[in-house]
Amino acid sequence: MSEPSDRGPELPGVEGAIAVDADGVVVREGRLRRILSFDEALLVSVQRFRGPCRTVIARALTAVGDGKGWTAIGVACFATSTPRGRHLGLRIGAGTILATLLSQALKRSLTRARPDSAIAGFEALAANPDRFSFPSGHTSAAFGVAVALADEPYGIGPCALLLAVGIGLSRVYLGAHYPLDVGAGALLGVFAGLAARLLVS
Repeated sequence: MSEPSDRGPELPGVEGAIAVDADGVVVREGRLRRILSFDEALLVSVQRFRGPCRTVIARALTAVGDGKGWTAIGVACFATSTPRGRHLGLRIGAGTILATLLSQALKRSLTRARPDSAIAGFEALAANPDRFSFPSGHTSAAFGVAVALADEPYGIGPCALLLAVGIGLSRVYLGAHYPLDVGAGALLGVFAGLAARLLVS
């Protein structure tokens, strides 16, 4: 009978040897595996910056960046009953929906496990909305909205971008996503936001 091996979760189609180091981080061989191992190590290193105040801020940012948060902001824009408010509401809705569709399609294709499932002893500070990690849906939606609002007046664009960056960082800080998940989510969000601007001109 063979000895059980310490194997971490894999992305489909990724081959190579796997081991687990003393910190519970999966160490992989091969170029892609080295990237994923570095991704995990970077996530673990971020956790040393956790503190009560930072955790409150990160959780607030994550709450704003979920589906309910964007829905509330979009409804508030429509509630102004002004052409500008309706325009903003439509762009927020389009950016969020397109980014969510793209990120969920990729998540269910690649099925990368969440950090608290993949790294031994790792503790996330946020509840996971689903089982899959890559890419970050919160980050995709946030950057989708930020790009959709990039050309809006009164500093709305820069504020939306700052919020998107904060939401992305909060997902890594809380341990809900790897840094690579957030980077990919931001990229998807850019495409979704550009599409939203074409749809709602």
